[in-house]
Amino acid sequence: MNWKTILVHLDNSRRCETRTRLALDIARRFDAHVVGLYLVCQDLAHHVFDPAEPLLRRAREEMHQISLDNARAAFEHATQLAGINAEWRAPTGSVHEAATLHGRHADVIVLGQDDADDAGAFITRHFVEDIVFAAGRPVLLVPRAGDIRTFGENVAIAWDDSREAARSVADALPVLRRARLVEVMTVERNRDEQAPAGIEIAAYLDRQGVRASFSSTPRIRGENTGMTLIDRANSVHADMLVAGAYAHSRGLEHVLGGVTRTLLETSTLPVLLSH
Repeated sequence: MNWKTILVHLDNSRRCETRTRLALDIARRFDAHVVGLYLVCQDLAHHVFDPAEPLLRRAREEMHQISLDNARAAFEHATQLAGINAEWRAPTGSVHEAATLHGRHADVIVLGQDDADDAGAFITRHFVEDIVFAAGRPVLLVPRAGDIRTFGENVAIAWDDSREAARSVADALPVLRRARLVEVMTVERNRDEQAPAGIEIAAYLDRQGVRASFSSTPRIRGENTGMTLIDRANSVHADMLVAGAYAHSRGLEHVLGGVTRTLLETSTLPVLLSH
């Protein structure tokens, strides 16, 4: 099974073009359809009465329309140049509900990492993590900085025998089967384990047509597991990291696991997250 529908989030951020290029590159590999989903921050509420409010609101709406038109033109131009079958969508209403609903009809959702230095990247609080946990589809997180020269050629898998990790490996199989190098990475928890960590999942991947090596990395003193995984992935020049996403529900919000939060906030390479 290949990825046949790629959904990419479009906005007015500096990295929107990077996400679009990556989505089109993936679509080219799998002869897939690309959906460009334009969602931006819609918080236009004002709590203090202002006689000029109607004029200000109209000006904001006009600016929004200009931004939307520019984003659509850029997306359609890029897809036409790439020769990719694509469509534009700009739903109204809740951005969370729209991203979740449209994401459930895609094989993978391409989102951008939060960027406090780019106002155009802000959609709503916890946007990325909410989609990771609500959509039921893998999310490919594009880092906020850096060039993406290659993707899916040298893949690292963060493995800990969990349900989420198993889900992420299954979701990543279309890419893993095409990769030149795949390494299953674990962070040491128990030095007395009988079998080398990662050997069983490496055997599973071999039966799926994926040749994978496996390694166990000691936890670096003063560094959390997430950073240890990122450092290891960078040390082997990985261009993609596959990982499970963990959270516990506390009321209506997700309380992220430490590794997941680290990957969401600090990863310097694309991460495929599944929950």
